[in-house]
Amino acid sequence: MKKSIVALLVLMFFISCKTDNKKVTSSTDNGKFGKELSTILEKVALAHGFDAWSSVKKIAFTFNVDRPDSHFERGWIWHPKTNDVARISGTDTLRYNRKNMDSIALKTNGGFINDRYWLLAPFNLMWDANNFTFEHSVSEEAPMSKERLQKLTIVYGNEGGYTPGDAYDFYFGKDFLIREWVFRKGNQAEPNMITSWEDYQNFNGLQLATMHKRNGEDFKLYFTQIQVE
Repeated sequence: MKKSIVALLVLMFFISCKTDNKKVTSSTDNGKFGKELSTILEKVALAHGFDAWSSVKKIAFTFNVDRPDSHFERGWIWHPKTNDVARISGTDTLRYNRKNMDSIALKTNGGFINDRYWLLAPFNLMWDANNFTFEHSVSEEAPMSKERLQKLTIVYGNEGGYTPGDAYDFYFGKDFLIREWVFRKGNQAEPNMITSWEDYQNFNGLQLATMHKRNGEDFKLYFTQIQVE
């Protein structure tokens, strides 16, 4: 079980018709996204309810991982406007503010970033836009379903963050809702993990995938006790 938990923390995290294929170093102008960024990054984020995020005062969720011989979970309460975070484990609660973290909070925050990324990755396309480059293709073979889907690849810069230089491949259809994704540590060619995005539910305007599975494996990463206020 210890090995499985470590692996989860590490996650933080063909021939095709590429008529809309491009790689762009993202940039911002006084906090506003440029034309190229808004074309695909914003479409994916908005499809998942990014326009409702400004009204969110509190989000709570429990991150779960089931394997054949183990169950792992940890709960979080986050107030995004103040950046106050509570880590809930059994009867114990650790509270901290992400603007002022000691060594214990820093260690705990690594788990928070990982779990929040799994839940809100489409929103990170907007939040992190000045920290990665991206490439978009309108038709690629998805690794799990083998369907032809749109593919968005983002590659984080080599400086800062919990996973510098890592890459993520997002696969989605015409509705821009993510259906599969690939994590590639250090932007290596071979994937480290491939999972589905499924069981979408609406929480006060946020379209959140609550289940992630892997082909041919008895593995589930999912979210429970989600509350959005």
